[in-house]
Amino acid sequence: MDPGQSSSLQLPSFLHGTFRSVQQKTKREGLRCGEQYRAGGTFPAPRQMLDVPAGEVVVAHGVVDFQHERPTWRLYMVSDVMSGLSDALDGQNVFPARDAYEAFFRETAWGALYFAVSPDAPRSVERTVLRLRAVLRFWEQLQSVRYLFKTLGVAHSLEELMGASCGWAMDAWCPGGEASVRLRLDAAAERMGRATRAECIEAIFRQMPLALAHAGKLNHRDVVADPSFQRERLNTLDPWSFERVSGACPSDLIWLLHNWDYELGQQ
Repeated sequence: MDPGQSSSLQLPSFLHGTFRSVQQKTKREGLRCGEQYRAGGTFPAPRQMLDVPAGEVVVAHGVVDFQHERPTWRLYMVSDVMSGLSDALDGQNVFPARDAYEAFFRETAWGALYFAVSPDAPRSVERTVLRLRAVLRFWEQLQSVRYLFKTLGVAHSLEELMGASCGWAMDAWCPGGEASVRLRLDAAAERMGRATRAECIEAIFRQMPLALAHAGKLNHRDVVADPSFQRERLNTLDPWSFERVSGACPSDLIWLLHNWDYELGQQ
């Protein structure tokens, strides 16, 4: 643990309450952040931080949040802060602002965890390294509570949460082995941090079978499933597209498979 770092987890007060109250508070927080960013390119710290009692449950995914009238910790609703931030900017420089928001609040335990487990965030190899390392820095604090993720009524430990949300990174970059989730995440981050383009492609190949299994309808499945076709296309991807899939996250690979399938249909 870093010197001076608390052993208990703290979350912004705007993330605690009923669904409706958290929705209102996070939207206001996003507007506040957007106004300050637009004025000076910085973000304000949350007005109030609260200790989360050891063992308490934090909701980390909206799919399991059915008890809207129950006051609880709703980490996943940081997404509403991001929406408020975008609204405050009126569509101007939204993506750089969202990236800056992540970089700033990834230096907090709650921000580090949110961006690591968020299902909609981009997962390039470079971005994923930063997220995993951030969570690892705050591991002791984050493991003091339990988390609801995608399985209704099942409260996860931090290791279980990271396995459920970031297991793809371990499978792609630290396959096999009996090490703990924490050690595998650390090894995956270390390998991703020094990965070459060729090593990214090999990680992508490790995850391609899973992506193909969940890709849904593909009109040219036999072609896009051919490893020689995949390697040829990966080697010629433009820099933006390659960066997007470089972390080897299956959801990004599904996007890539459908792009290839569409292109084949246009020929």
